[in-house]
Amino acid sequence: MTNGKTEDGFVTAKDGASIYYKDWGPRDAQTVMFHHGWPLSADDWDAQMLFFLNHGYRVVAHDRRGHGRSTQTATGNEMNTYADDVLAVVAGLGLKTVFHVGHSTGGGEVARYLGRHGTSRAGKAALLGAVPPIMVKTEANPGGLPLEVFDGFRAALAANRAQFFRDIPSGPFYGFNRDGAKVSQGVIDNWWRQGMMGGTKAHYDCIKAFSETDFTEDLKKIDIPVLVMHGDDDQIVPIADSALLSSKLLPKGTLKVYKGFPHGMATTHAETINADLLAFFKA
Repeated sequence: MTNGKTEDGFVTAKDGASIYYKDWGPRDAQTVMFHHGWPLSADDWDAQMLFFLNHGYRVVAHDRRGHGRSTQTATGNEMNTYADDVLAVVAGLGLKTVFHVGHSTGGGEVARYLGRHGTSRAGKAALLGAVPPIMVKTEANPGGLPLEVFDGFRAALAANRAQFFRDIPSGPFYGFNRDGAKVSQGVIDNWWRQGMMGGTKAHYDCIKAFSETDFTEDLKKIDIPVLVMHGDDDQIVPIADSALLSSKLLPKGTLKVYKGFPHGMATTHAETINADLLAFFKA
């Protein structure tokens, strides 16, 4: 790859899976790496990647295994392997001092990557509407969502994935079910397109990964600055049992709450989110 040239390609994970990635911008620029949510792809970061590319950054985003253009894996659809795949991309591209940005499940992926592989190649991180520390209700996490909620996700996916992937973006993901919401059919269609590109087995397995993985110890290990960004009207990952807890577990965490913003705020409120990320990166 030549300096400044836009490249799309794949890296090979340790089990042979092909992980698709985008890599745009000058090779010697500060790198921002984006980690998408379930069941989407690197395309979910279009608004951020173009913005930061135009501000002189090198931007990288990958499709999680089983999602988007990466291999539709039957195995390895859990957080440790997701984190190892991130390392494969970072190492394969020779990235250093990366700023990691993770949304929803991608926020869990960032936490596990940094907790599992350390911060020697990382500079800062941002968690947007992210799932840590843990979503499911347990004895240690009494405020979490009941397991039955995620069993319902699995049942809906297995019964009619195509319809399920219409219902989520049409309603709670972007807050389009709220009175006065400015609904975008294009955004809904793009969510469905991304979701249907992936593999149903990987998507099914990933529900367990994003809901039942406990990131508490990962968060405690992250010794770089982390900006925790969350909408207080997030209907997918409720703020009380995620961002409000994660920000306290992070040694260098800063919490920023967005009044009325939905789970998919990086799309619906891209101008605000991009500006705040840029300010955080420059600080």
